[in-house]
Amino acid sequence: MDAAPATTAAHDLGVYRDVMIVLATAAVAVPLFQRLKISTVLGFLISGAILGPKGLGALAGEFPALGWFTITSTERLMPLAELGIVFLLFLIGLELSPKRLVTMRRLVFGLGVLQVALSATCIGLILSALGYDAQAAMIIGLSLSLSSTAVVVEILSRQNRLKTATGRASFSILLLQDLAVVPLLLLVTILGPGQHDSIAVSVFWSFGQAALAVALIVVLGSLALKPLFRLVASSENTELFVAATLLVAVGSGLLSAAMGLSMALGAFVAGLLLAETEFRRSIETAIDPFRGLLLGVFFFAVGMSIDIPALAASPLLLGGAVLGLVAVNALVVTVLMRLYRFPWNVSVETALLLGPSGEFAFIVANLAVFHNVLSAETGSLVKATTAVSMALIPLFDIVGRRLSRLIKKIDEGAPDPALAAMPPEESHPRAIVIGYGRVGELVSDMLERHRIPHVVTERIPAVVSAARAKGRPVYFGDGKNTQFLARCGLDQVSAVIITIHTWPEVDDLVRAIRAERPKIIIVARARDAEHARHLYEIGVTDAVPETIEASLQLSEAALVGIGVPAGPVIASIHEKRDEFREALQGAAHKAGRTSRGLRAKKSPTEKQPG
Repeated sequence: MDAAPATTAAHDLGVYRDVMIVLATAAVAVPLFQRLKISTVLGFLISGAILGPKGLGALAGEFPALGWFTITSTERLMPLAELGIVFLLFLIGLELSPKRLVTMRRLVFGLGVLQVALSATCIGLILSALGYDAQAAMIIGLSLSLSSTAVVVEILSRQNRLKTATGRASFSILLLQDLAVVPLLLLVTILGPGQHDSIAVSVFWSFGQAALAVALIVVLGSLALKPLFRLVASSENTELFVAATLLVAVGSGLLSAAMGLSMALGAFVAGLLLAETEFRRSIETAIDPFRGLLLGVFFFAVGMSIDIPALAASPLLLGGAVLGLVAVNALVVTVLMRLYRFPWNVSVETALLLGPSGEFAFIVANLAVFHNVLSAETGSLVKATTAVSMALIPLFDIVGRRLSRLIKKIDEGAPDPALAAMPPEESHPRAIVIGYGRVGELVSDMLERHRIPHVVTERIPAVVSAARAKGRPVYFGDGKNTQFLARCGLDQVSAVIITIHTWPEVDDLVRAIRAERPKIIIVARARDAEHARHLYEIGVTDAVPETIEASLQLSEAALVGIGVPAGPVIASIHEKRDEFREALQGAAHKAGRTSRGLRAKKSPTEKQPG
């Protein structure tokens, strides 16, 4: 009876060992890479290459001890790796929204389509001249024309460059590339030797099935997604909301896969449908940790497919392939962006950022090898070229920014189509209003009247839905969650207005926001003078006590009603308000000094022995 638990434990260790290795990489190895200024994506790639079956894992047969921290097979990790791409496309759909897609159509469907078509054609013609057959050259050209959404967006986001001309142009091209993955995967399947129909018939049939499948997902999503999230949000249970988010992201992907399409397409469509809803910011917050970790699993698995001995055997071939790839893609992007009247500095900076290939080339190469469209040796070269070029993206970005600064004066003052192509709403919020009760609604009205772009957060679903019906920029979510506030633009706004009245919640909000943005303006609603004094003490810029404001408004109405001219009355009310504010701030400062003095007096005594 005692032997069974030990056997079960040993069996479980064998099943979950690969996952534990990836988690250890995420917890230990990747932070070490970050200290060396190596991005998270590249950290996972390098770790996978070292610990995978073509790295140290190949030695596990000779040295059994290596089997405890290396992976000898990629099969168990691939389902998790695919989920990383699913979540990435789901978040891209959330960021996009149909309205934004329509607004950006000139850059996405113009510049993006031309980039993929011309880059793929140039690469394909070069490969044909080198002796590759037409099908292989076409597939390789298309796969290598796709840049790395994961690495480029991470770099731009970390450096707060997504709102710049380079960031927006890059995002537009990357978006079209992400959309191009689906027909590319269908094309690889069609070109497989097992297809007996003509290519034209296969293309028509496959794209017809894809269109019907997408239409079905759109119809089901339009009917079910908003009611589902309203139901879950009404429970006020964060865990259930996270579960619903994972259900939609993975479930839409599985539905798409069941219809013969990629999981990533279904997840992208679901994200697109949710992008215009009041739950968008909370969904992004809920799914982001899972997306990051599972995307890390994907890049770890990609790293495992890199044949290190083969790379070491032909470094000149690999180096030439990488430099040739970046040169072709960068030249195409530069020429196209100049045709779209982008300045030279923006064109060069964007071109070097998008020159290397990206993560979807791995997926296309694996599928092409599986369907015998590419040989295993060619597929390995494509993946190796992609991996090395991705590893060089940070370096190309540094070079691009330096070149951009050197040539910035060329075409200075030229129109920036990237800025004009983005939707104005919520692009640059200047304030966040927390709470949409009677006070929050009035504050939002005043901000709108003065044309101040802002975002409102509220955690009661019915209130959010009613506000959205009126066209208000209100999102469901908990303002105490700083990750949620970050999704609402906390790092960009100038002020946060807290309109809720619960004392402990207001305190938590002020402390959390002040910790993230020490110098941001925080205006908070206070219950009375004592509460206002306390808020000044913990760091608000301005506190508005309800009792004092009510007294001032009563006084103003009475004085005007008695017959005192309105001008002097309003002036005296403002003067009295300033007196109250100065008194409360002074009391808060005095209390703070007294508290610090008491701590200073106690500290010498506390340090004395016995």
